[in-house]
Amino acid sequence: MSSITVPIATEACASGINLFSNFRNTINGKLTTTEETRHGINPATGEPNPPVPVSTPQDVDQAVNAAKEVFGSWSKTPFQGRKECLLAFADKLIENEQDLAKLLVMEQGKPYVWALTEVRDAVRWLRAFAALDLKDDIIQEDEKLKVIRRHTPLGVSVGIIPWNYPLSLACGKLGPATLAGNPIIIKPSPFTPYCGLKLGEIAQGCFPPGVVQVLSGDDNLGPWLTAHPIPEKISFTGSTVVGKKIMESAAKTMKRLTLELGGNDPAIVCKDVDVVETAQKIAHLCFLNAGQICLAIKRVYVHEDIHDEFRDAMVSYVQSLKVGEGHEENVFMGPIQNKTQFERVKGFFSDIEKENWQVAVGGVNEDKPGYFITPTIIDRPADDSRIVVEEQFGPIIPLLSWKEEDDVLARANGARTGLGASVWSKDVENAGRMACQLEAGSVWVNNHFALQPHISYGGHKESGVGMELERPILTAGYDKSTGNI
Repeated sequence: MSSITVPIATEACASGINLFSNFRNTINGKLTTTEETRHGINPATGEPNPPVPVSTPQDVDQAVNAAKEVFGSWSKTPFQGRKECLLAFADKLIENEQDLAKLLVMEQGKPYVWALTEVRDAVRWLRAFAALDLKDDIIQEDEKLKVIRRHTPLGVSVGIIPWNYPLSLACGKLGPATLAGNPIIIKPSPFTPYCGLKLGEIAQGCFPPGVVQVLSGDDNLGPWLTAHPIPEKISFTGSTVVGKKIMESAAKTMKRLTLELGGNDPAIVCKDVDVVETAQKIAHLCFLNAGQICLAIKRVYVHEDIHDEFRDAMVSYVQSLKVGEGHEENVFMGPIQNKTQFERVKGFFSDIEKENWQVAVGGVNEDKPGYFITPTIIDRPADDSRIVVEEQFGPIIPLLSWKEEDDVLARANGARTGLGASVWSKDVENAGRMACQLEAGSVWVNNHFALQPHISYGGHKESGVGMELERPILTAGYDKSTGNI
């Protein structure tokens, strides 16, 4: 079996990378820029961040061709060699974790403590991926026949990254792709290109040229990549609307897809819970990352016997949460990441008077620059209200009541999406029975958004295609062939 030479260090990795300037594409091992540039916005201040490239069709062709060229040797590199490259990359991220976290605060807006957690979670995932060992499956072996299912690398992969977790989700696509023998081209969100570009720069000291490439661009870049005839796999995390467009584009060349899309996750709270403890946990999970998480709780159904007490406990906890710029002391929640989403979330507030909603707590924060909204709870809106039917993807959630189990399960399952769901109760057996009836890709009891690198997740209905994390995503980077001997 042929192998590939793994770089020990490049000048960048050997001497250290300036993570706060010179944001460039990575194409075939080289850092490149473009004639046209653009810039993101710091969501806490409204001030422009540094310029970044706007990739052209020529840049796409160069990156895709470089990935195709290296695929032959990278796919034949022994599994152990690919693991070593990935582990070296993880080590470099840890060496730069504080600066990467500061960069996340600048471009995404989340508090520094959560930004540092994102970097460390990304490294934990990468190391967990590298601990896997994907072997051929023996389907049948007897005196007449031996049947082996092999996993063969697919080819060039494309990872399209959203703006809510720009670093960890990039690593969540980069790790399995490269470990499976596939070169990958990462396309960060135009709103948050900075960490993605620096990941590409760091990766050049850990992978051969062309294995990991990163392209920054505008809204044209994604369609160019998904329509390009050479990539074999697209992995996308983002909205259902965009996911459908990617699916349509990829169908023309029969590309493999992993789509992790929007959700409108319900949490069902039974009357036997510890009210204060559960209210605090659920409020935390609703407003973490300013509610900008696909798997965040977005609808809370509370048994009517404890509804008012539960609401008051949530309000009390929410009022203790500090909202502000990511480097402020004790800040829990930062701004909405971009103006487009900020205006969309504010649209829910415009419905308050029109729909006669009862605001338990919260509101738009007009006192700060940037895109700040105070965590908001709408008490008992109608089930057909926009705030119940649509994914908010921001710090405003509906609190609803229920009495009959069959009714609340039907209401929870009434959405067109099915990403996550949870049931909260001291009676774990009963909660598990209810949870089994929820139509979602991931269902928890007394928890939510509890992801681990060894546990896959994905969506039902319009929340996605395929699975993310661990063995399912690793095998999704392979073609499966069956040999009969």
